[in-house]
Amino acid sequence: MLYINGSWRDSSNGGKHEIRSPHDGALIASVPQASIDDVNDAIAAARASFDSGVFSSWSWSKRSALVSTIADLLERDAAIIAKKESDDTGKRIIEAEYDVADVVATFRHFAKLGLKEQDHTVDVGLANVTSQIVHEPIGVCSLIGPWNYPLLQIAWKVAPALVAGCSFILKPSELTPQSAIHLIKLIEEAGAPAGVANLILGPGSVVGNALTTDPRVDLVSFTGGLTTGKTIMVGAAATVKKLALELGGKNPHIIFADADIDAAIDNAVTGAFLHSGQVCSAGTRLIVERSIHDRVVKEIVRRAGQIRMGGPSDLSAETGPLISESHLKGVESYVAAGVAEGAKLLVGGKRSQLPEHARGWYFLPTVFDECNTSMHCVQEESFGPVMTVEIFDTEAQAIAIGNDTIFGLSGGLWTGDSLKAARVASALRHGTVWVNDYGPYRPQAEWGGYKQSGIGRELGSHGLGEYLEIKHIWTNNSPSKSGWFHDFAEGERQ
Repeated sequence: MLYINGSWRDSSNGGKHEIRSPHDGALIASVPQASIDDVNDAIAAARASFDSGVFSSWSWSKRSALVSTIADLLERDAAIIAKKESDDTGKRIIEAEYDVADVVATFRHFAKLGLKEQDHTVDVGLANVTSQIVHEPIGVCSLIGPWNYPLLQIAWKVAPALVAGCSFILKPSELTPQSAIHLIKLIEEAGAPAGVANLILGPGSVVGNALTTDPRVDLVSFTGGLTTGKTIMVGAAATVKKLALELGGKNPHIIFADADIDAAIDNAVTGAFLHSGQVCSAGTRLIVERSIHDRVVKEIVRRAGQIRMGGPSDLSAETGPLISESHLKGVESYVAAGVAEGAKLLVGGKRSQLPEHARGWYFLPTVFDECNTSMHCVQEESFGPVMTVEIFDTEAQAIAIGNDTIFGLSGGLWTGDSLKAARVASALRHGTVWVNDYGPYRPQAEWGGYKQSGIGRELGSHGLGEYLEIKHIWTNNSPSKSGWFHDFAEGERQ
């Protein structure tokens, strides 16, 4: 169902969309597909609710309490939501459970952050002037989420938007909408006023333009692909909307010879093949010092070849299928192009041939060796379980290779030398850099990328700031004439 102005309803034109399991293609659910009329209604509801002040006028503490209540409800329904996430994405239920726990942590983080004083005064050097910096909600927001971590990356948007006092229209991926539907039910249960939270379902090709170009929308927050992000930027330019974009990455994972090699190898396997590589921060660009190349690559190939794949209910599985048949075909084409341009395929590179995977979209963990930064497979994001391997000889070369990308979301490095670690981490042009680790994040720390990985930040304190306007209020406590222009008496001339 769609949720508009506090009411659940079907699409105005009767449109429907089927949700299919990535594991076996089975029908999971059928949901409404919104029309442009539905989108317009949702934007109108959000605009009216914001302009009325029915929610934006709430105190920071009251809005934080609402978000804290939503966190409690999410925790209460964690098992239900994890099942929906697992069904939609095909990921293992244990991964979905971890994701829901992170969703709860995100809501709790922003609820706590909203209790901190946001406004302050500044000293302008004048005894008779009070100069205040105040933070106000930006207004109506279009929040557009991805399919790989459906509820988690929606939570990164919804929680700060609510704490800030915004009204919004939420559009989850058409492939994975079920957990977003449940979240809206919980927001309703928690007591958000009608029109504050609105839900639109459907593909971006149908509803995206209206959500990102309508002049009644003040901000667009989008997580997804670079091409779509560029289109949103163009569409938003006409009304100079504020944008928050997280557009993926091609993330370097550097291993120096003085590292804990066994730990580095293990984390490299996890960094590249977790969730079958369908992670924006996946460490799929392995950059290895020449002296340890053979040892590292041989072990990674061995480990990749024994990764067990399976569906949500397979307790022995370590990773799952790709999200859709079209995405699987895209990864196949990506691998074929890598072979054609000279990358050496060491393992994987094809669909799983196991009978239990025949009806699903399973692609084997894949490793390419003998790669370099001129190759498309090194520069372009596959968003699948495909690792490329490059070699370096010096620290400067490792940095140069790691930065040779249009993206700049994240990266990792392994070394036993703390001074080297500090130098390399400082030199890498990526929004998050892990040292002797790969992949962890916490809602207390900002997330976002350099270069074409996006604009703005989510999480941390800046993640709330994206949904706020900053206003300066200057008050002269001893008003007087300015005296700038001469005040001639009546009949007097210069």
